[in-house]
Amino acid sequence: MKKFRKVLDGLTTSSPGGTIGSPSSGSAAGTPTSAPTPKEIDVQETLVSENFQLCKTVRHGFPYQPTALAFDPVQKILAVGSRTGGIRILGRPGVDCYCQHESGAAVLQLQFLINEGALVTACADDTLHLWNLRQRRPAVLHSLKFNRERITFCHLPFMSKWLYVGTERGNTHIVNIESFVLSGYVIMWNKAIELATKTHPGPVVHLSDSPKDEGKLLIGFESGTIVQWDLRGKKADFRIYYDEAIHSVSWHHEGKQFMCSHSDGSLSMWNLRNTTKPFQVTFPHGKIQKDGRKESCKPILKVEFKTSRNSEPFVIFSGGLSYDKAGRRPTLTIMHGKAITVLEMDHPIVEFMALCETPYNNEVQEPYAVVVLLEKDLIVVDLTQSNFPVFENPYPMDIHESPVTCTAYFADCPPDIIPILYSMGAKHKKTGYSHKEWPVAGGLWTLGSNTYPEIILTGHADGSIKFWDASAITLQMLYKLKTSKAFEKPKPAEGRAAEMVEEDPFAVQMVSWCPHSRIFCVVGISAHIILYRFSKYEANAQIVSLEVRLQCETEDMVTPSESENHPCFSEAGSRSPQAHHQHPASPGSATPEGNRDSVPCIKVKDRMVRVPPGYQAELVIQLLWADGEPPQQITSLDINSAYGLLALGNCNGLAVVDYLQKTILLCASTLDLYGAADPYQRLTRSPRRNRQSTSGLTELSDNQQSVDMERSKSPTSDHVNGHCTSPTSQAKPRVPMGPEGPRLTRRGPGRPPFRKAQSAACMEVSLPVSHTEVGYASRRAMLQQFHGVTMYSHDEHPTSAPYCWSERESRENSFSRSRSSSVCSIDRDTKEAVTTLQFGESYGRKGDAMPTPCLWVGTSLGVVLLIPMSIPTDQEERMDEPVTIGPSGTVLMLKGSVLRFSFLDCTGALIQSPHEVWRDPNAPEDPERPRRRKLVNFSPSSSQDNCGEGHLAVVCSEKQAKVVLMPSQSCLFVHNITESSFVLRADVVSLCSSVCLACFCANGHVMTLSLPSLRPLMDVNYLPLTDMRIARTFCFTNGGQALYLSSPTEIQRITYSQEMCDNLQEMLGELFTPIETPEAQNRGFLKGFFGGNSHNFDREELFGEASAGKASRSLAQHIPGQVGMEGMKVAASGVMGDLARARVALDERGQRLGELEDRTALMMTSAETFSKHAHELMLKCKDKKWYQL
Repeated sequence: MKKFRKVLDGLTTSSPGGTIGSPSSGSAAGTPTSAPTPKEIDVQETLVSENFQLCKTVRHGFPYQPTALAFDPVQKILAVGSRTGGIRILGRPGVDCYCQHESGAAVLQLQFLINEGALVTACADDTLHLWNLRQRRPAVLHSLKFNRERITFCHLPFMSKWLYVGTERGNTHIVNIESFVLSGYVIMWNKAIELATKTHPGPVVHLSDSPKDEGKLLIGFESGTIVQWDLRGKKADFRIYYDEAIHSVSWHHEGKQFMCSHSDGSLSMWNLRNTTKPFQVTFPHGKIQKDGRKESCKPILKVEFKTSRNSEPFVIFSGGLSYDKAGRRPTLTIMHGKAITVLEMDHPIVEFMALCETPYNNEVQEPYAVVVLLEKDLIVVDLTQSNFPVFENPYPMDIHESPVTCTAYFADCPPDIIPILYSMGAKHKKTGYSHKEWPVAGGLWTLGSNTYPEIILTGHADGSIKFWDASAITLQMLYKLKTSKAFEKPKPAEGRAAEMVEEDPFAVQMVSWCPHSRIFCVVGISAHIILYRFSKYEANAQIVSLEVRLQCETEDMVTPSESENHPCFSEAGSRSPQAHHQHPASPGSATPEGNRDSVPCIKVKDRMVRVPPGYQAELVIQLLWADGEPPQQITSLDINSAYGLLALGNCNGLAVVDYLQKTILLCASTLDLYGAADPYQRLTRSPRRNRQSTSGLTELSDNQQSVDMERSKSPTSDHVNGHCTSPTSQAKPRVPMGPEGPRLTRRGPGRPPFRKAQSAACMEVSLPVSHTEVGYASRRAMLQQFHGVTMYSHDEHPTSAPYCWSERESRENSFSRSRSSSVCSIDRDTKEAVTTLQFGESYGRKGDAMPTPCLWVGTSLGVVLLIPMSIPTDQEERMDEPVTIGPSGTVLMLKGSVLRFSFLDCTGALIQSPHEVWRDPNAPEDPERPRRRKLVNFSPSSSQDNCGEGHLAVVCSEKQAKVVLMPSQSCLFVHNITESSFVLRADVVSLCSSVCLACFCANGHVMTLSLPSLRPLMDVNYLPLTDMRIARTFCFTNGGQALYLSSPTEIQRITYSQEMCDNLQEMLGELFTPIETPEAQNRGFLKGFFGGNSHNFDREELFGEASAGKASRSLAQHIPGQVGMEGMKVAASGVMGDLARARVALDERGQRLGELEDRTALMMTSAETFSKHAHELMLKCKDKKWYQL
């Protein structure tokens, strides 16, 4: 525990009114004010480095690019492998585990050691891995790397420790699962086929032991060759040579027949009594044409032949459709007797597997479900009902239903919000699911003691927003909101207008949600904002539309006539520009050449609409086209329910809207906000003709023409921080047009010339990584690669003016020591975007004695502006009297774009923003109890004791953080977060009853700083930034948690709290639970004694080193698993686990003793029979002479 004291005596005097104080770290500077100023700041900082540790917690969503599937029929857990080397193991809801191969190689095949708590994976780098699932975080126990052969297929018989491995050369190797060592027993391809065969049979595509005799191994080769190999005799029992290539083989449980699927869309049935030809060949989807020939069909990639005790057998296969039916979706066919059911899938089928009651392959299978793994979904079909319904999936597999474009994370929400959202969402649930329970019900999970309400919001490209319950490391969808319902359907455009239409015009860019007041704001890609209120009642309402013209110019000389169109501040009581309901564009709003002016990008519904209970749209704010230019995208947003105000900013300026009175209070450019106190000297530029850009998403312009045309673009503001590409609009051609007419430079509202919505899930841009610590050579290079445009700095065009603030401030904000010249231009750019906004109770001026409502504005040039406001406190006056906004003042400057504001009191506690207590806007009126607004943290009189002490403002930018004392505006602490990179996300979060500043940098570092002293507490190089998806979706929340979109379909949650890392083992589910292995059916004494050689097959004697010898060392390399301290802790995860393992070992020992007892009894019976026969023979021969015998 450390006390930080800041003596503020002897404050130096600086220029009054809106000037910038010296931001030195060691001393404070400001203007003496009449307001009470504390003599010292006494903050008890309780957070230390030991409170922080970074680790992954859980991953939600559908496994990205799945490749393999496996199921344990006894433990009832499911495993899915992916192309990136990941494994997802799923059980009952809450049992969800993610593992990752260090190599990152694709998973080819998965094999459970049934009821053993282990999993074998075969990867594309020809390595086998054995995973231990008897711990909550699985770990690799052994690995075996094949050096000379490629692995194509694996098979592990039930209750066997010998794994059969088929290779691309056609050989079959055998691996001991316990030691992960190759056996000397090898089935070579040239021994398996006849010597007279001239061609290679191809890779091994199937391996399985005969249900009738475990000593017989069926080997299927790709070319169509099938061999049954006698493991004891080391010879082939029979060989089948078929004309069509084989994709899969499936046995009948009696072991007398098997079925093959082929590349021509046929199924062949074979009988072991006659293997010269199949006794049945069918083309399930091949019809006979008029000329008598069969239709050509697609390959049947997999078939499963499962028997049922009380009905006809099931034949389930994928593929096999005829080629002439174009556009048909992928199908799964279920043949049950004479009935054929074709199930069409939305995505290609990767793998499927029938779930059966028994793990034994020589018993009646009794299938009850089919798990179908699609490229983008996982479904389970119920086979016990004739219409084959699907089960309702309890896992959040539909996060990517529409590509994710933004995320938000809220921890410690009001406890009543989750049940209310769930009840609203339950009314719109789909029906028609199977009534049976989800069949993948393995594992064990209990609700932890340290749980609190958490909600995750995901915005999508189709304009939908999903609310997810993320409490207790699970994820369940609560409620879905479709923002597109507030707008008319866009009409298809033609010609050049079609090029400017956004493919996803409703895509969500950012969201702002107040869980207490339940006010919800959505920012869309078409430069629009929708404000929602929550109601339990349906209503008939008309959406109010406000249109804002925020298209200001700073690069041309502003004439008096032009300045009239862009007022800086609204006078008290003024309503300029006026708010109005949206109306259709007038005929004069668009020219024949396609220029548009004063019209929005999309049209709001202008009629009464019936809205269901839940979130109901109340207000839509749209930025308008201006001079043929689309509006710039909105880069920042904040809403305050207590004030009834909404602020938005973009590359051109700032607008403040009173959503209670439905009026626009302020619409001004960033330059106008400074007034006479502009810290920059901005030079005018000559207008230039724009050009039609044709670059794509990853196309970079490097010619001289692009140099001239792109000079006005700045990389300061970007989509990484939720901002637009360029902080101001490009120079508009004010010179007379040429014969070709006006030429537009953008096809959408302030976006680069690509039309697809900039989905965070679809960002597959491989960004260049430098050889230094930094993930990118510069921030500009990163943005350049992301936006597909070339960005040029002012260092390359030495026309920018020098700074006008003090030399000391200039040195502090200079990047010449740490960044390249291209990045230095960010600070010297003459364009300025609004990058962050925050409403709060603060001191608008240095002389203020009491806090008032204020709006904090952060810009892309690192400037912090403070705009005081006067808001009527009485409810009736609030709806009638105007809100007045005073002139702004510059508070301080930082390096890089400003990212985040937060406020602390003088004891270091976080000050919550004022908010309104939720009340249902559509609730019936009660004459006795009129509805009044109930505000929290808004009345200055309630905080009279603390307001005199002032407060601390925490400001974080891309490069540094500062703590400023208000109202003196003195900089108490400053910390340069990074020199070689820049901050992407920053937030002040509560942790362990204290607060800290959490930052995520572009070089992958996650940092935390103490408050208010800004001491570094944690700096972990966690995640190398390889694509923009992570940057766009990374967000922090309270409780030491964060999340990001790890793939287009998955959300990864992490924690940086030591306490949560310590409790993580208790929060995760158990993958393995002790379950007795089902007993095999009684085969009968005669069948078992005389013909039951299959169960007396001793693989150890056959494959062991004593009889088979050692395999060649150069063939495969054994790699022991990395067992660290964490793995050891996990392995010994409690007395209950040890007792369970001891019980399983005891059961196995008892089972072996029982088998030994049965064998002993059988031997005794045989001995008694032999003794009886010997005695009878002795009596018969007793009285005979030797010559009579």
